[in-house]
Amino acid sequence: MKARIQILIALLAGFTIASESFAQEKKKNTTSTIEMVKQEIASQSYKINISTALPMQGRNIPLTSPYFLEIKNDTVISHLPYFGRAYRIPYDGGDGLDFKAQLKDYTVDTDKKGNIQIKFSTRTIEDLFEYRIKIYDNGSSNIDVSMQNRQGISFIGDMELDKQKK
Repeated sequence: MKARIQILIALLAGFTIASESFAQEKKKNTTSTIEMVKQEIASQSYKINISTALPMQGRNIPLTSPYFLEIKNDTVISHLPYFGRAYRIPYDGGDGLDFKAQLKDYTVDTDKKGNIQIKFSTRTIEDLFEYRIKIYDNGSSNIDVSMQNRQGISFIGDMELDKQKK
């Protein structure tokens, strides 16, 4: 009977040590991810890969094609789909959210929870776009886009971090 109790105690001690080391490793990985996110934002050269579109009306749309939003210094490269109502657009439908343009009014703030909030606007021949991006510690992101000539739309994606870049 004593042998079984000793084996049970040894197993419990082993599980406790293993779970503590796993928790420390997870915390170390989270800290390194947070630092990589902050470095990417500070460099003003980052890319957010989009996985889901959230139109104002209708259901969420999972995206299978590679869509992204990229910031390079003072330029935004927007390769995003559009689902929604347009109020005034060119006859051929225009480019929508697929363009390259100069950034205006670029600001970066941190909210109470430590999430990064980025706001900027840009103008193309077709429209004035206002972007609001919220980036969480793990690199996941929410993007809200408001336009003058179209209904707003939101997106969910993940920031492409250095370890993922090729």
